Formats: sequence, C-alpha cells, structure tokens
Amino acid sequence: MGVSLWQGQAMVSATISVTASRFYDAASPRLSTEKPGTVSLPDTETATRLGRIWNVIVWDDPINLMSYVVYVFQKVFGMSEQLATRHMIEVHKAGRSILTSCEREKAELFVSRLHRYGLQATLEQQTG
Repeated sequence: MGVSLWQGQAMVSATISVTASRFYDAASPRLSTEKPGTVSLPDTETATRLGRIWNVIVWDDPINLMSYVVYVFQKVFGMSEQLATRHMIEVHKAGRSILTSCEREKAELFVSRLHRYGLQATLEQQTG
C-alpha cells in the first residue's frame, strides 16, 4: 500500500515494506494483521487547538506610586502616556484593570515582567 506525502507543490508516493507478517498500526494501539508485509503511515489530522485567549490583569496595591505604575505600563506594553494613565486610574478606582488579552505564553511573559517591576498581576482565561 502506498503513502502519499506532499512536499512543496509535488506529490511524492512511498511504500514502506516490512518482513514481519504482523505490524504495529500507530493509529490503534494493537497489532494488525490486515495487510501483512506493508506498513502505511497513519492519517494524521493536525488537531489545531484554537489558542485560548488570556487576560493580563494588574491589581491595585498601596505601595507603588501612580507615576511609577504609568511608567511600567509604558515600558512593558508600549502604551502611550494617556492610555497608561487611563489604566492606572482604572486600577486605582476599580481595584484592577485588564491591560491586554493574548495567547497564554505571551500573557505569562507580561505577568512575569510586571512582577519584576513589583506590580501585582495575574492571568485570567477569557470567557466566550
């Protein structure tokens, strides 16, 4: 039995033969005797898991100066002074602010950077 593989624009066919009468079918965890002498590569479906979006939340703390928090938002997220100030005021009044929403790995990096600047920050999985 042949296996079709795509390589660039051309299709390449290959047959893999084995000498044993039984072969291991990678698609199922048991030995199969349906086609002795030939192994076909299993159909692999790329299960692309839709990346879930995570919110980066910064929390109010009584320690850091408001001007320092604005500076950190500008440095970490590249925000304008006006946007950074808006988020700082939201943190001050509401106790928290969602600074950005992104994939988990990038969000973890942002939280780590905020922690290095001494701000309290967490991740929250976005719903919906």
